[in-house]
Amino acid sequence: MSDYHDIKPLTWYCPDMKTPAARTWTVRDSSDLGRAISGVRRARGLTQAELAERMSLHRQYLAGLETGANTIILERSLRILRRLGATVTVTIDDG
Repeated sequence: MSDYHDIKPLTWYCPDMKTPAARTWTVRDSSDLGRAISGVRRARGLTQAELAERMSLHRQYLAGLETGANTIILERSLRILRRLGATVTVTIDDG
């Protein structure tokens, strides 16, 4: 039995983007988290370089996160939560 659930992200329209963007992401693994980081960054109108500078990170590190760079602690934590029946969700805060 898989730990994954077939939950599709909710969508919203961002006028600065050509297609609807996800507003809520269900995070099951590092790739999902990377897509959420990238989606929120783009919805906020930031480039990787701009966000990296604001966060005092190297752009390459941020790019790795956005492409789902695997971290053992993250993967284990998400697996534990899935096994416990919990769902991790990232939602854009409009406030």
